[in-house]
Amino acid sequence: MRKVKINVDGRVQGVGFRYMTKLVADKLGVKGEVWNEADGSVSIFAIAQDEIMEMFIKMVKASPSPSGRVDHFKIVEAPELAETNKFKVVYK
Repeated sequence: MRKVKINVDGRVQGVGFRYMTKLVADKLGVKGEVWNEADGSVSIFAIAQDEIMEMFIKMVKASPSPSGRVDHFKIVEAPELAETNKFKVVYK
């Protein structure tokens, strides 16, 4: 099981990026959450099997939203993430 924190910058707010990320996560069986940051970026906590995580990362890097654009993508391993049973959009 792989646990990561992803931060995505670009045209990622106001374009359905979080919603589309949730759809991708649900389709692949990825667990975690996605939320907007005050600096205009989007952050994601994701938990999945290695092969599934690689597919999820590729899809997020390519922008799951047709109106979105990913300019910068940062990923860090986050083994401390608590297990969860679904993927959700968080409103902070």
